Amino acid sequence: MSVNVLGVDFDNVTLSQAVSRALALLDRPGGYVVTPNAEILLNTAHDAHARLALTSADLILPDGVSVVRAAKKLGRPLKERVTGFDFAEALMAACNGKRFYLLGAKEGVARAAGRRLSRKYGIVIAGTQNGFYKDEAAVLEHIRECSPDVLFVCLGSPRQEIFMLDNKSALGGCLMIGLGGCLDIWSGKLKRAPKPFIALRLEWLYRMLRQPSRFGRVLKLRRFYPAVNRQRKAEKKKC
Repeated sequence: MSVNVLGVDFDNVTLSQAVSRALALLDRPGGYVVTPNAEILLNTAHDAHARLALTSADLILPDGVSVVRAAKKLGRPLKERVTGFDFAEALMAACNGKRFYLLGAKEGVARAAGRRLSRKYGIVIAGTQNGFYKDEAAVLEHIRECSPDVLFVCLGSPRQEIFMLDNKSALGGCLMIGLGGCLDIWSGKLKRAPKPFIALRLEWLYRMLRQPSRFGRVLKLRRFYPAVNRQRKAEKKKC
């Protein structure tokens, strides 16, 4: 069962259910997972290619607390928020011995993240590539040569979602997952929000305090709930 928020059908699953779904997708050619938050929904609303990349995913997880609140406001509550970070860590814990490829971030970050993740979860890091490449064909060839079971695509949105949509046939031998800035955290370059911030659903505030440049992005989110209200009114009219 899915829950539609601003035109995107989120899978209504718990974290454990999401991992089970992902494990099943490992055997499905061209499968990929997206983890949209409110910002991504707004940014792709008028970008047909990016929106297609979101809606074509095999598993769509509600990363942001605003998405969960919006679903409740629309009268179709989601079971829980499933962040891309938590989902990826739970998946790795269930994939001991599987081969992972890490794509994204600045030079050296993916390698550093890979060393930490392989020690922590017992996964095999089949290969890495920074996100500032110029020759995508060469990157695709390297990924195929490394034969990963799972590809973490950490290029930022909407670039990562478009990458997965456009290359799902070329990289059909692995499950792709869009994970934004997770590599920076796994590498130790950045810290995730402390537990009190996470418990209070204030990770966005912690990130803004650590990175003031994000303030403009937060301001744009003022458009999110008015858009949700318009969706609710439109649905009521149909009834």
